[in-house]
Amino acid sequence: MPGGVNPELPCRPVDPMLLGRVRQYLADGQRPPTASRVAAALRAEGSVLGSAAILDLVAAMRAELVGVGPLQPLLADETVTDILVNGPSEVWVDRGEGLRLAPVTFADEAAIHSLAQRLALAAGRRLDLASPFVDARLPGGVRLHAVVPPISPAGTCLSLRVRRRRPFTLDQLVRAGTLSVSLAATVSAVVASRRSLLVTGGTGTGKTTVLATVLGLVDPVERIIIIEESGELAPAHPHVIRLEARPPNVEGQGAITLRDLVRQALRMRPDRLVVGEVRGAEVADLLAALNTGHDGGAATLHANEVVDVAARLEALGAMAGLDPLSLASQASAGVDVVVHLARSPAGPRRLQALGVTGRGADGRLTVTVALDVGPDGEPRPGPGLLRLEHLLAERQ
Repeated sequence: MPGGVNPELPCRPVDPMLLGRVRQYLADGQRPPTASRVAAALRAEGSVLGSAAILDLVAAMRAELVGVGPLQPLLADETVTDILVNGPSEVWVDRGEGLRLAPVTFADEAAIHSLAQRLALAAGRRLDLASPFVDARLPGGVRLHAVVPPISPAGTCLSLRVRRRRPFTLDQLVRAGTLSVSLAATVSAVVASRRSLLVTGGTGTGKTTVLATVLGLVDPVERIIIIEESGELAPAHPHVIRLEARPPNVEGQGAITLRDLVRQALRMRPDRLVVGEVRGAEVADLLAALNTGHDGGAATLHANEVVDVAARLEALGAMAGLDPLSLASQASAGVDVVVHLARSPAGPRRLQALGVTGRGADGRLTVTVALDVGPDGEPRPGPGLLRLEHLLAERQ
C-alpha cells in the first residue's frame, strides 16, 4: 500500500546503511517501491542471497519504505490498540491491559523522525519546524499523532491508535470482563428504548470500543450518522454514514469543524446522531439536536468520574456561550444515560457505573449513579436506579 500503512507486512531489522542505499536507488524513479523494484535494488547492490532470504529482505525493506518499519509486527497484532514511541529504545504498546514496554527498537532518533514525517505525508499533512505536530488519520484508519523538536526537546514522539478491524460484540465484552451479563442486558435495554447516552471515561478506557459495540445493537432499519474529527468508530451496522472534520490548510483556510458537521447531519435524516467525541462548542449543537426529536443519540466525553460529567458538560457549554442553567435545561432533557468506563489498578478496562441526568435544587445539571460496579464486577444499586428503571419502562 504505497503511502499508507499495511498491517500485513512482516518486519525484521534492516541494515540502516543498506536501507539508505536502496531508498536512494528507488528514489531515482518516480514509481512505487514494489517487491520487484526492491529486489532489483538489492541485486544492484550486489547482494548474494538465496531466494528465500531475498523474499524476507524484500518484505522487511518494504516495511521500512511503505510500512511502519520496526513497528510493523505490533501493527499486525490484532490485540494492540495503541503504539507509543518515546525514543529509539522505548516503544510501548497497549493490548487492553495497560502499557507494556515492547521488544522493539529504532536505529536512532533520525529513524523515528523520518518515519513520523513519512506517515504525516501519507496523511496529507506536514511535520517540520514550521508545523512541529500532526494529528491525522492514515490510510487504513490508523490514528497518527506525532510531535517533533522544538516542542518535544528530547526528540520525536510518535503515537498510533489502531482501530480494531472487527468491532467487539457485547458478548465478547462480557467475556473480556468489561461488563457483567446483567449490565450488558441493561445497556441493551437502553439502546432498544432509544435513550440517548454518553459514554464517558478517561483517556484509554475504551470509550470508542464500547460506543462502537453499542451502535451495533441498533435496529438495522435505523440510519446512523457518525461525526468525528478522525474516523475511529466502525460499528457492525448496515446503515452508517460517516462525516469527518477537516483541519485548516497551511494558509489557515478550509477548516470544517464538528459544529459544521452536526448541522449538516441534521439535514441528512438521521435516526441516530452520534458524535465520536464531544470536546468543544459542538456540545451546543448536539444537545439542540437531541432535543428536536432525534432520540437515541450518543457521544463520548472525557471525564474522570461519573459525578464529574455534569461539570465537564458545563465547561464545554461555556465554550459555546451556554450558561449553567441553559446547559442543564438542554442536557437533562436530551441526554438520558451516562455509561462510565475506567481502568482497574491492574490495567483492564471495565464499565464502572451507569448514571442518569437530572437537575439539582439550584437548577444545575446533575448526574446520579444508578448502578455502581462492585469489586466482583456485579452492579450495585445507586440513588438513581428508580429513575433509570422509569426511563427504560417508559418506552417498552
